[in-house]
Amino acid sequence: MSRYKSLMIGDVKVERPVIQGGMGVGISLSSLAGAVAKAGGIGLISTAQIGFREPDFFQNAKEANLRAMEKEMEKARKIAPDGVIGFNIMVATKDYPEYVKRAVEVGADIIVSGAGLPVSLPEYVEGSEIKIAPIVSSPKSASVICKMWDRKYHRAPDLVVIEGPLAGGHLGFSREELTKFKADREDTDQTYDQAAYDEEIRGILKVVETYSQKYGRHIPVCSAGGVFSREDMEHHMSLGVDGVQVGTRFVTTEECDAPQAYKDTYLKAKKEDIMIVKSPVGMPGRAIRNPFLEKMQGGKEKITRCFRCLEHCSPLTAPYCISLALIRAASGQTDDALLFCGYNAWQCEKMETVAEVMEDLCGE
Repeated sequence: MSRYKSLMIGDVKVERPVIQGGMGVGISLSSLAGAVAKAGGIGLISTAQIGFREPDFFQNAKEANLRAMEKEMEKARKIAPDGVIGFNIMVATKDYPEYVKRAVEVGADIIVSGAGLPVSLPEYVEGSEIKIAPIVSSPKSASVICKMWDRKYHRAPDLVVIEGPLAGGHLGFSREELTKFKADREDTDQTYDQAAYDEEIRGILKVVETYSQKYGRHIPVCSAGGVFSREDMEHHMSLGVDGVQVGTRFVTTEECDAPQAYKDTYLKAKKEDIMIVKSPVGMPGRAIRNPFLEKMQGGKEKITRCFRCLEHCSPLTAPYCISLALIRAASGQTDDALLFCGYNAWQCEKMETVAEVMEDLCGE
């Protein structure tokens, strides 16, 4: 039994208020998403180069990805026939509308979308019952999305996900903000710490509440970034959110789609190994220090082909191909790869099952 109330997203009931964060490339696919949905949470399949194992991926990446979306959804549904399963789709994805429409076609329950503001997302799901959830990092971005959707589409989000500065992968903050941010809430000498970001969360809740009142229905809000332990979840829930999104903690589960070599890098990582990097697309991100990142500091890897995966990435200026670096990670070549992670990756000390993680976070 969960000690928290079920998460209600319109008419969709989620027994345990935990969203498993979307982790690409190949880290959160059907096995992880299905297991989380079966355990009562929301399982998210990442569409980022989801088809990298398809035989024609290197010739037709987009077609392979769109095909793999259906395959992964079918496999996840077999694991959790009655569970809530969706896709995480980055706004920065090239041909973003096609991925969104494909998610609708293959029967996803929800789309969670960030890495940019999904200003046109309602247009691409029009006429369907799928739930849509933007990822925001500040009251300003929440206001922009809600205002635009209200004015242009006469609708509000079904769910809002707040992603804070302790999250993994690409982050919606400047490098300066990320490097000076202090995770310890008791560190009161810092001007930018978790307590300061808690105020941002409260500010976003106020923005969303305005639209809840306008549309006469509760719009749930979940917070993400640094939610690793039961205590982290308790803290976030105490701020007034309806649930949390968790990514890093699920990587070291038996069901996670990553190879064991990838999981082992989390298990071995020390606190000082977690670093802020500049990704090839120019955005700051959080990753585990390894020989590849050491080599890429001021270095460059020859790019022989472009997958055209992201809107604002050029093989002429990028220091390396982010798709290949992430595919190598998902293939177990961990010394020669980009290993995205959340701030708390160093706290991963043992392999667990998804059921054990969910029980630790939500159990009585």
